[in-house]
Amino acid sequence: MLNVLVIGSGTMGGTHANAYSNLPNVNLVGIVDVQLEKASLLAKELGTNSYKTYEEAIEEIGEVDIVSICLPTPLHLEFVKKIADTKTHIICEKPLARTLEDAKEIIDYCNSKGVKLFVGHVVRFFKEYSRAKQLIEGGKIGKPAVVNTSRIGGFPDASNDWYSNYSKSGGLVLDMIIHDFDFLRWCFGEVDHVYAKSSKGRVNSKLEYALVTLKFNNGVIAHVEGSWAHQKFTTKFDIAGTEGILNYDSSKVSPVFKSIKELEGSHTGVAVPESPLKATPYQIQLEHFINCVIEEEKPIVTAIDAYKAMEIALAALKSIDTGKVVEISNKEMGILL
Repeated sequence: MLNVLVIGSGTMGGTHANAYSNLPNVNLVGIVDVQLEKASLLAKELGTNSYKTYEEAIEEIGEVDIVSICLPTPLHLEFVKKIADTKTHIICEKPLARTLEDAKEIIDYCNSKGVKLFVGHVVRFFKEYSRAKQLIEGGKIGKPAVVNTSRIGGFPDASNDWYSNYSKSGGLVLDMIIHDFDFLRWCFGEVDHVYAKSSKGRVNSKLEYALVTLKFNNGVIAHVEGSWAHQKFTTKFDIAGTEGILNYDSSKVSPVFKSIKELEGSHTGVAVPESPLKATPYQIQLEHFINCVIEEEKPIVTAIDAYKAMEIALAALKSIDTGKVVEISNKEMGILL
C-alpha cells in the first residue's frame, strides 16, 4: 500500500484524487491547497485530510511515497524540488514546465535525487488513441503520410484566471494541443520542422485558435488544430496512409464528457474527457505510474517524452511570434539518465 498525496484541489487535482480513491494499492493520505476550504471540501468527499501547505502535510502524515502535482504550470519547478528533497516520487501534470530550461532542471533534479518523475500525458491511455498507434504499427494503413488532428473546447477558467496569462500558461498550444504533439511523436517519431499560426493578438484573450503544421523526420506531415472558442469539447484525428485511413471523431461516437466545476467559491475548471469504461483513462494512467514505482518499470510516457512534447509546443509558439518555420535540432539534451 502506497501513501499518495495530491497537491492542488482544482480540476486536475480532483481528477487525480478521485482516481486514487478507486485504486486498491493506494492510500490517499491528503489534499494540499493554499485555499484550504476548497481542499477541505474535496478531502471530506473522499474521506481524507486537507492541508494548506506541503510542509504541514508531511509533518503530520510522515512518510509519503508519491505526490501528484496538480498546480499551475509555473509552480511545477518549485514543488518538484521541494518534493524531491524528501526523496518522494512525483507525478506531475502536463506541461512539465513553462520553459525548456525549467523542464530540464526538473528532470535533472529528480535524477540527482534518485526520485522517479512521471508526467501526465493522458492521451496515450485513451483507448481510441492507443488503438490507432497499434494499427499504424501493424501496417494496417500502409505507410503513414498525412495526419489531421483537432482538439477544441471552451476557454478554461481557474484560480486567479491564470490560463489567460500567456506568459504563465503558454496558451492552448502549450497547455492543450501539447497532448496531440505527444501522441503524434509517439506514433511517428521526431519532428524536424514546425510552422504555426494563431489568433494571438487579434481577438479577445478568452478566445484562442491555433493551427500547427509538423514535419516529421520520416516524412509524415501533420496538421494540428486547437481551439478555446467552442462550447463543447471534442477531439478528432484522420491518419492517412498508402493503404487506408484511420478516423476518429469524439462527437460522433458520443463518449461521455464532463465539464468539472471547481468547488463552491471557485471557478469553472477545464473540460475533462472521460471514457464510458469503468476505469477512466486518468485512473488507468495513474495506476500504471503506481505499478511502475512498485515494479521498477519504465513508464509508457517518460519525462523525456514530456520534454520533447514541450519542445514541439514551444517551437510552435516561436513560429507564431516570428511568422517563420522553426527547425528542431533533436540534439542530445544533456539530461542526466
